[in-house]
Amino acid sequence: MVRMAADVSQDWNPVVLNKGRPKNPASRTAIPCCSLFTLGRFTTGQDVEVTAKWRGGQNMSTKEGLPANAAKLDQDNAVYKHPHISTEFRHALQQARLAKKMSQADLAKAINEKPTVINEYESGKAIPNGAIISKLNRILGTRLPKAKAGN
Repeated sequence: MVRMAADVSQDWNPVVLNKGRPKNPASRTAIPCCSLFTLGRFTTGQDVEVTAKWRGGQNMSTKEGLPANAAKLDQDNAVYKHPHISTEFRHALQQARLAKKMSQADLAKAINEKPTVINEYESGKAIPNGAIISKLNRILGTRLPKAKAGN
């Protein structure tokens, strides 16, 4: 077995790191938030030129930054909605589940989903998902009607 030497250079004394205060009281004055080069030119009376960065501090959502079809998008008054579950699908799902004597939680466990998914499908709040509907068809052994009631 390998033994470590007794004189390992381990220093167990505490080390305190302090930054000492400046000895000169004049150097304790606060320096303004500008570079020392600019400060030197300003205090000697020389002209200091300040220029803004290109497009710095500007609102980029002005008309210059808009896409080409922005006016067409603003004038579009179409109503967009998510597809929802039809009442026929809801009732057929409930009847098929009750015919199998399954609770919503049992059906959710069988299709490997959360119980809230089944609850949303039966209450009509869910957005139709083909994968979930095919799982429901397979587990319940029925062909459920079309789920979409429109856009």
